[in-house]
Amino acid sequence: MNDITKSHHKAVDFIRDNAERYAQAKADRVYTEEFRKSKKALLMKDAMLNGIEAVNAQEREAYSNPEYVELLKGIAEAILIEETLKWQMMAASMRVDVWRTEQANARMEGRATE
Repeated sequence: MNDITKSHHKAVDFIRDNAERYAQAKADRVYTEEFRKSKKALLMKDAMLNGIEAVNAQEREAYSNPEYVELLKGIAEAILIEETLKWQMMAASMRVDVWRTEQANARMEGRATE
């Protein structure tokens, strides 16, 4: 097996081996983004229970709460993981496409020299 053939096999292996990791990263990101809405509602409720009646003031309290800020950091981390895996998998897929093109070109060159 030459280096080009090994390269496309490694690319396919990478996609296969990381498919579940990518799916989990995406699930984590979506869950965290959706949980953000629940967290905001819970923090607004806490603000209301602490005597803040105006909805805009409750919202301000929720957004400035350290727990909410920490959740936003979690969303950023989840996006980083998902996007890194996504682009690594796309690069691996492109590597296979390049290999296919090289193989087709080699066949065409072979026919042209016959």
